[in-house]
Amino acid sequence: MKPLVLGTGNRKKGLELQQLLEPYGFALTTLADHPDAIDVVEDGDSFAANARLKAVQQAQHLNRWVIGEDSGLLVDALNGQPGIYTARYSGSNATDDSNNQKLLKELGDLPLEKRTAHYVSHITLADPTGQVHIDCEAECHGRIRFEYAGTGGFGYDPIFEIIEYHQTFAQLGAFVKKMISHRARAMRQFIPRLFALADQIPDE
Repeated sequence: MKPLVLGTGNRKKGLELQQLLEPYGFALTTLADHPDAIDVVEDGDSFAANARLKAVQQAQHLNRWVIGEDSGLLVDALNGQPGIYTARYSGSNATDDSNNQKLLKELGDLPLEKRTAHYVSHITLADPTGQVHIDCEAECHGRIRFEYAGTGGFGYDPIFEIIEYHQTFAQLGAFVKKMISHRARAMRQFIPRLFALADQIPDE
């Protein structure tokens, strides 16, 4: 297996990507598995900029191949908020629930047809020198429900509905999300390019 590090401590996100990469011979760990990882300041002005910061700085520090992934939710009625502040929308001590509650409050009783939104995922791969080898981005469109539905997933999954399915990501479950999510779509661009680089990545 060829080792890769995902530049986040979020084990749920790590598991999601691990399931996509493992069949191709890549072993993915997260920063939670690397006590010496640094805390990268995500002060970029876009998902692409933040993904690159996470990949490049962490790769140079850990001397490993690192995937930087930055993603977020953009709500049309809120002029693209929460955007790059998706994870900390409700403040520095934000939780999934506090973020969801704030979003629902901001949208209030806006009718369903005006609650359109989309997720964006940007993925960057950097080698141990900090050189970027892959950049790709994808989206997944839907809308924001009035209340929670489903128990799966994380983040805004309980209130983000895929219109064609009439269900939220939290209801659809991991298998369907693995096929249609913004992250899954970005990974479908990413994996063939990663596979082409496989010879450059040393085995574990």
